[in-house]
Amino acid sequence: MTASSHVQSAATSADKTPPRDALDRLTPFGWTGGLILILGLLAASFFLAGYFVIYWRNADMDFMIVYNALVMNDGKPQAFFDHPSYFTILSVKLWFQAMHALGLLDAWKLSSIPSALNVPAFDAAMTSAIRAGRVVAWLTASIFVFFFAMLARRLFRDWRIALLATFAFAFSGGIAVHMRILRSEMIAACLFTFALMILIIAGRRASTGRPLALAAAAALCVLGLENKIQIILLIAGLPLIMLPFGSPDSASTAFWDRSARAWIATLIAAVIAALMSALAWPLIAAGLEPESIDIAQLHALIGGVFGVYQVALLGWIGIAMTVYAAIWRINLTETLTSMFAVIAGASLGLLALYLQYDPQNVVAVINPIEKMLVFADAPATSATEGGKIFAALALLFDGIKSVLQRYTFVLFTSPRPTVFLTWLVIPGIVYAWLRGQRQVATQAALMLLAAIGIDALGVRRGLKAEYFILTDPLIILAGALLLERMPDLGRARWAYPIGMALIVAHVAVSQAEPIKHVLKRSGPEYICEWNQYYEPELPMPWCDKPPKRP
Repeated sequence: MTASSHVQSAATSADKTPPRDALDRLTPFGWTGGLILILGLLAASFFLAGYFVIYWRNADMDFMIVYNALVMNDGKPQAFFDHPSYFTILSVKLWFQAMHALGLLDAWKLSSIPSALNVPAFDAAMTSAIRAGRVVAWLTASIFVFFFAMLARRLFRDWRIALLATFAFAFSGGIAVHMRILRSEMIAACLFTFALMILIIAGRRASTGRPLALAAAAALCVLGLENKIQIILLIAGLPLIMLPFGSPDSASTAFWDRSARAWIATLIAAVIAALMSALAWPLIAAGLEPESIDIAQLHALIGGVFGVYQVALLGWIGIAMTVYAAIWRINLTETLTSMFAVIAGASLGLLALYLQYDPQNVVAVINPIEKMLVFADAPATSATEGGKIFAALALLFDGIKSVLQRYTFVLFTSPRPTVFLTWLVIPGIVYAWLRGQRQVATQAALMLLAAIGIDALGVRRGLKAEYFILTDPLIILAGALLLERMPDLGRARWAYPIGMALIVAHVAVSQAEPIKHVLKRSGPEYICEWNQYYEPELPMPWCDKPPKRP
């Protein structure tokens, strides 16, 4: 064979050599190094474009949350907050106490804030308080990213996919916004996301202690609801989302084979559920108490009676669990035990309201949809209170249309990098279905549809960047599930450039809003509209009302 033949043969072999897996090239630092890099970049982003922003720049919830913490640290009752931002307020309150105990924060209670008549002193105090609150937001986001990573590592067999999913979550539009401001959505959405991931992990492979995972998921959902009542919509969709998340390994273990020990475990679970329900019942009764409902100015959603859809939701969860058990061969004893575990876990989560009891918080949590309708726009209020089904459907379809426009990014630009993932998730669902991988296609499709549905409702309030955190995780998990089941896509020649483009777009688009706030030069006057309602004891220097104390 001539030299030229050898060269030609080598070239031919090189052409046939499969390209290096794009996942390796996209995760060059390994699992630990990659996670450290992600958390480090989040910290850099926070301090470069967040911490030092003037204190009134994100004055919407920043002021409201901090005001509640200041009031409570002065020994006064919580100034009721609508969402109700329960754990956000508590975390800031406790953080202020800790910082003050260490000598790092003087402006830790309302009486320590100087009069607004002394503008320099007031500005200095509020700057320190707001910045301390922002640190809470950054730490909370970092902790949630870490826990997302740990659960993703359990959920996905390939650590590279888990790391890429963690990166997408960390640099999603939702985290980018919530990492540097105080709002109620992040804690609620992340707790729900963790519940979803725990259920998927538990559903894929049977274990004797699987009902405990369901109890934990139920508790997380209720805890999330206590911080942001809007996640009731995600909770309602969760039973349907979970139906295709099973496998041949999901069938009950031998422990649950209807033996005496299995029934004893079921009986114990029933007793625990009854005890926990009894402990939580006073909260439920307080949430349905007519006088408290009147104070909150709520109107029953169905037939003038409160509690109807809440009972229906419990029934829906029970039906879905029964269907899941039938599909994936879950024994009767494990199914019943799991149902009792869900009741016990939800009741345990509800008991957290006793940490800082406020009857109006309880009313909001027990009647979430009625509370949401208080802030609905006129068309939505008319459609729901008037029972106009077709009008409600028209609003929903209009919302879906608006969401799809936003997902194109071209028809409606958005500071949301996750929309670029939908460009791959949607064709990925079709591709998986055509390849016969219909289970993962169904899983991803249900997650994407849930995201579209929730976003469509969010359109009624403008689908602000603060709402992205509610549905971004669904889109990210859908994409990661598809990638896990189609590993050959990582070896395609176009995989690496597309992956790099997504990474660059994720970082660039997610940082657009924070940078915009840094460069913004307009003043804070708009908060005067609600200052006297939400902060009656904390007048702002530039507002006429409420009157400033000497």
